[in-house]
Amino acid sequence: MVPINGSGLTRVALLNDFSCFGKCSLTVSIPIISSYGIETVPLPTAVLSTHGGFKDPVYRDLTDDMLKTAQHWKREGAAFEGICSGYLSSREQIDTVREIFELFTDEHSRPLRLVDPVMGDNGTLYGIFNKETAQSMTRLCEKADILTPNMTEAYCLLHEPFKNGPYDEKELKRVMKALSDFGPKIVILTGAYTDEETIGAACYDREKDETALVLSDRVPGKYHGTGDIFASVLVGRILQGNVPQAAVQAAAAFVAECIRQTPEGADERLGVWLETALPKLRQE
Repeated sequence: MVPINGSGLTRVALLNDFSCFGKCSLTVSIPIISSYGIETVPLPTAVLSTHGGFKDPVYRDLTDDMLKTAQHWKREGAAFEGICSGYLSSREQIDTVREIFELFTDEHSRPLRLVDPVMGDNGTLYGIFNKETAQSMTRLCEKADILTPNMTEAYCLLHEPFKNGPYDEKELKRVMKALSDFGPKIVILTGAYTDEETIGAACYDREKDETALVLSDRVPGKYHGTGDIFASVLVGRILQGNVPQAAVQAAAAFVAECIRQTPEGADERLGVWLETALPKLRQE
């Protein structure tokens, strides 16, 4: 066996769904992370005709193939500097990702683990999530190095009622610190804001006990896929050596740029105009 770990590139495994129409999940993560000179290896959790913002998408569940695919990579000698998980549609998928994290961890190697615990938004959980699946997601978060929930997901993971913003900095730190107690070294709250004119992200570093708040002026529109874009820039920057606060600043700025590039009145289900914004990411 010739190990497939000699490309000379940093390599990241991306565990997420592949939604063919409407830019989100793997279709945005692959080009963004690749633009940083990082090799991307997708492991689709499902293939959908569109993301869930459209009605009645065709859906092919790939739960049964996930662990077998990762085990094949392992047998072939694959190694990863990072493993990132996104939308997971069942308790079985969540538990499988925990196994995959451990599969590529030994005394010689421990990839950076980023978990985006996609479960809901705007105070509402997606239909597939209930108490059981939320508890499974909590166990997955215990294995993460970096955790990137939005405010809805953060309160759900803490088994607390959702609170509408604006949020004061004391509350943001309380939530992030409580989440870091699960195990993640870095917790990043997306969609954090302290007033109605700005929005951004909050970051907590458990080892330094430091918090940072990255805010910018609100840009109109609520587009599918912006959370995936944020997480992709974040992991690309961190694997290039950026400190978390700088990576959060870059991720928030690029999401805002993608929205600015999207014409007013465009169908928000289709996502932002990532294609016209990508050259600016390369220029950075």
